[in-house]
Amino acid sequence: MDLTVAFVRGPHGLSGEFKIESASGRYEHIAQLEEVALRQDGKTTLYKIESVQDSGNAFYMKLAGIDSPEAAKKLNGAELRVPREKALQPKEGEWLIEDLKNCNLVYCENGLDSDAPIVVGSITDVLEGGAGDLLEVVLSESCPILDDSVKKTSGGKPRTVLVPFNDTHVGKVDVAAKTVQLTHLWILE
Repeated sequence: MDLTVAFVRGPHGLSGEFKIESASGRYEHIAQLEEVALRQDGKTTLYKIESVQDSGNAFYMKLAGIDSPEAAKKLNGAELRVPREKALQPKEGEWLIEDLKNCNLVYCENGLDSDAPIVVGSITDVLEGGAGDLLEVVLSESCPILDDSVKKTSGGKPRTVLVPFNDTHVGKVDVAAKTVQLTHLWILE
């Protein structure tokens, strides 16, 4: 599975270089790459990397075959994607967004040690918010502990909520078991 590691943020100079923004905020793994797939408008193209430069306040990349500012400008907004093994490996207490997607958001009525977690929804994405990341969750229509007015929109469709991804609202994250623990139900209202 390929993962997005950075984004093209505009041309730089006259040779086809462009500025990149790391998806993780870290660049050391990007500087080690030899090739990258660029995904834009649903199309993915593989490129050989000619250079990656750290200018102190920005990172710039040059790809084979992209030789003018006009060609680099056409790539603006593209995602730089690499195989999972070439992506930055998360540290303890960190997770890849792709690993959190499709995890069940679960609630344990009897606290952290409960053997019977209840699925309240499914994580569809992780969004950047002003105060931190937010889990985008589609609530489960079959959740027995949520009122029907909370689970559905006025049109009868499953409701989507945003849950702050922090220690106050989220407990144990187990990507192997595909579960993320919700610590407070009131955040779903």
